[in-house]
Amino acid sequence: MKQLRRTMLFVPGNNAGMVRDAGIYKSDAVMFDLEDSVSVNEKDSARFLVFQALASLSYPGKEIVVRINDPKTAAGREDITAIVKTGKAAIRLPKTESAADVTDCEELIEQAERKAGIAPGSTPMMAAVESAAGVLNAKEIAFASKRLIGIALGAEDYVTDLRTHRSPEGVELLFGRSMILLAARAAGIDAIDTVYSDVNNEEGLRKETTLIKQLGFDGKSIINPRQIKIIHEVFTPTEKEIKNALAVIEASREAERRSSGVISLNGRMVDKPVILRAERVLNLARAAGILNKEAAE
Repeated sequence: MKQLRRTMLFVPGNNAGMVRDAGIYKSDAVMFDLEDSVSVNEKDSARFLVFQALASLSYPGKEIVVRINDPKTAAGREDITAIVKTGKAAIRLPKTESAADVTDCEELIEQAERKAGIAPGSTPMMAAVESAAGVLNAKEIAFASKRLIGIALGAEDYVTDLRTHRSPEGVELLFGRSMILLAARAAGIDAIDTVYSDVNNEEGLRKETTLIKQLGFDGKSIINPRQIKIIHEVFTPTEKEIKNALAVIEASREAERRSSGVISLNGRMVDKPVILRAERVLNLARAAGILNKEAAE
């Protein structure tokens, strides 16, 4: 089953309690943050805390990502060395503005892998786009490295760069979201939307999640565990969608059994995009616990 990234929970790297308990929440991924949520004088201790957690604790079923500091800084380079050594996490590059940012970071990761005796290429990367330059270069960023598993939008820095602010409608983010989504899809990687910062506005979160799902995003970064349930509900397929997806997959298998290149369902042709959408629907249904893992596999 493909890795789902409906929710990626930010956990401050200097918060020992949250780092310890990150595995109990039902987010698809956990992102330990060594960058913006950690003050300058706590960078070293946060790095050590996250390193020790990855080395000694278990986070069953969770994809682990670590947002590092700028690799151009000493703190960022030390983050890479420490996280790569654990062999347990993807590295999220902050404030990515160009393909060169990705390849420069990749070079540092490979050096760290070789030094740690880890097979080069085994550490995944994500890139966060947080500026006008990054959005305009989204395609080049998405194709910059085979290590990339996704690109994400960081809206707060982005709207500041645009000299505006976030609105409930999100019109100021539409172009940036679209560029990042198209780049990710062209490169065959995931697109992760920005955080929704008003944790008490459940209606607003649901509305924004519905929007980004319709656009085609794979999920959202989140800052509070209370947001997980709402986002997962939005991404959960309806009974009708699941029934149709099961029928599509069965029609595809029946065509294979008959060695037929033509797939039809209820008198209509079924092509590859329809099958791919059906597979994603079933993947989401399994993740929501409303379809057993064996169904249509």
